[in-house]
Amino acid sequence: MLTRRQFVRGAVSLVSIGTTSHSLLKGAVAFAGMHPESVRAAGADRVLVLVQLAGGNDGLNTVVPFADGAYRSARTTLAVPEGEVLPIGDGMGFHSSMQRLHELWQRGKLAVVQGVGYPNQNYSHFKSMAIWQAGDPEVRLDTGWLGRTLEALEDAEHDPFLGFNVGTAPARELYSPEVAVPTVSDPDQYGVAFGGETVPGTDPRVRTLMKLYEQYPAASPHGVLLETTAETAVASAELLREAHQRYTPAVTYPETSFGAGLQVLAEAIVGGLGMRVGHITLGGFDTHSDQADRHVELLQTLDEGLAAFYADLAAQGHADRVMVLTWSEFGRRVAENANGGTDHGAASVVFALGGQVRGGLYGERPRLDQLVDNGNLGYTTDFRRVYATVIENWFGVPHEPLMGQRWEPLGFASA
Repeated sequence: MLTRRQFVRGAVSLVSIGTTSHSLLKGAVAFAGMHPESVRAAGADRVLVLVQLAGGNDGLNTVVPFADGAYRSARTTLAVPEGEVLPIGDGMGFHSSMQRLHELWQRGKLAVVQGVGYPNQNYSHFKSMAIWQAGDPEVRLDTGWLGRTLEALEDAEHDPFLGFNVGTAPARELYSPEVAVPTVSDPDQYGVAFGGETVPGTDPRVRTLMKLYEQYPAASPHGVLLETTAETAVASAELLREAHQRYTPAVTYPETSFGAGLQVLAEAIVGGLGMRVGHITLGGFDTHSDQADRHVELLQTLDEGLAAFYADLAAQGHADRVMVLTWSEFGRRVAENANGGTDHGAASVVFALGGQVRGGLYGERPRLDQLVDNGNLGYTTDFRRVYATVIENWFGVPHEPLMGQRWEPLGFASA
C-alpha cells in the first residue's frame, strides 16, 4: 500500500511539472480595465509559440545588411557574401540557409522586427535572459510576462495545457502563481512516475496518490501546491497521451531535437488540448569562436523546423490561429573577434511567423556607423513593444496592467 511516507521519501514523483511552491502560493496580479467584447473574442482561440534562441543570436548574420560597407569592414571573414543572401528589401536579406523562411516572407507570413533590445544592455546571459523573461529591464517582477498573460486569459483555470513548455527545465517566461505549466520533452515519458515507471491516471497507484492529496487540508502549508500540481499532472498526462495517439503529422519533421519538440507542440494544438502559449528552446547561439559554420547550422535548424511546423499546422487548418515568436537574450558585437566568432552584443532581431501575421520589416534599422558601448548596435525597438503587440493585438488582453506602463504596439499582429 502506498503511504504518505513513501511519497515524501521519493518513491513517487510527478514528472516534468514546471511549478514550485513559491510560484503557486504567491498572490495574483491585479488587472485593471477590460477590452471590448469584440477584441477579446478575436483572441479567444489564438495560440502563441515562443522560440528562445539561447546564447545570444547574431542578428547581423541572420538578417544581413549586405549593402552596408560598414558591415563588411567590421567582419572581414564572417560577413555573409552577397551571393549567399536572400534579399528582403532595404539592402537586407536572409542567409541562404534560411530559404524556407524566405519563402514564407515572400508569402507575407513572416515579420522581422529590427533593432530589438532594451536600455542599459546587460551582457550577462543569465541577467539578460531574466530581463526578457520578466518583461522588465529592472527585473522588479518575479513572474514571467507570459505567466501574467496566462493569468489574464478567461480560461486560465480550466486547461492543464494552457501553458506548455517543451524541454527539460521550466520556462521562466511562463512563471505564474496561478497557472501550473507542464514541462515535457517526450510525451511517452510524461505523467506520474512510480519508481521510474510512468503510469496512466487510471492506474490504482495514481488513484491512491490522489486520495492522499485529497486528505491533505488545502489550508495547510503547501496545500494549494499539492492539490494543483497533482490535479494538473494527472489530467495533463491523460490528455497528452490521448492527443499523442490521435495525431498524425501532415509533413515530415526534421530529425533534430528542435524539430521533434515542435512536433510535440503541433500535437497539442491539433489535439485540442487548450494550449494558448507554447515554449521551446533552440540553444547554441553563444558563438564566441568558429561562428561561420556553427551559426549557419543553427539557422538551418531553425529554418527547417519552423517551416515544417507551419506547413503541418496549415495542412491541418490551424495556421491562422498560431503565431510563432522568436527571441534571444542579446545580439553579438558588430566586429568579429580573433577566434572567428563574435562576443556578447546588444540589439538583435525578432521573427514573428503565422497565417495571420502581417509580414514585413518593422522597427528602425540600427546604424552601423553609430555604435554604442564600444562596438555594439544600439537598440531602436524596445522589446516591450513586441510584448505589448502580442498581449494586446494577438490575445486581446490589455497590456498596460501586465507590463507596468503603456507601450505602442507594432503592426505585425492585429486583434
